[in-house]
Amino acid sequence: MNPPGPRIAELGHVGIRCHDVPKQLSFYTDVLGLTLTDHDKDLNVWFLSARPDTEHHEVLLAAGRTADADTQLIQQVSFRCDRLEDVVGFLRRFQKHQVRLDMVVSHGNAIGVYFYDPEGNRCEVYWQTGLEARQPFIEHIDLDTDLDELLTRVRASVERFGESGFTEKSYVQWTRAHNETATDGSSAAPGK
Repeated sequence: MNPPGPRIAELGHVGIRCHDVPKQLSFYTDVLGLTLTDHDKDLNVWFLSARPDTEHHEVLLAAGRTADADTQLIQQVSFRCDRLEDVVGFLRRFQKHQVRLDMVVSHGNAIGVYFYDPEGNRCEVYWQTGLEARQPFIEHIDLDTDLDELLTRVRASVERFGESGFTEKSYVQWTRAHNETATDGSSAAPGK
């Protein structure tokens, strides 16, 4: 339920403080393909967009990260793709560039590839399936599968679990372990 009064139309952009701005900038432009729209050398801020004709920036990279490199600050930053083939293409690109992957999943309503940027921020590229599924819905999938067959499997899974949601046991275990180690100050490595 939305309260009466002003309403948010959409998320505009995310700003990420970085230890190594040039390395992050290279990743977000060369690997993800975002366009550099502006920068301020004195402030050491860089503006990036997937839709520069529509949105000046969706990601801002800034110097000044003070947290340790293994400190997890961002749960995820997600980038929507127009086609499933784009998600598959990004998976291949990530593999080529040895980008650390987290998981490749169906959310029922979307298919996503989760990955880490060079400073360990968790990100996702995803495509909306047009199906409705209660969240969380996390089912590992193989994007090497014929895409028509994969979509048939996703539809069948949504028919079965769409109203209740579905979460792979391994993801539940990883999340619980991560939450426990985060509260005791140690870091947890993601897994499948």
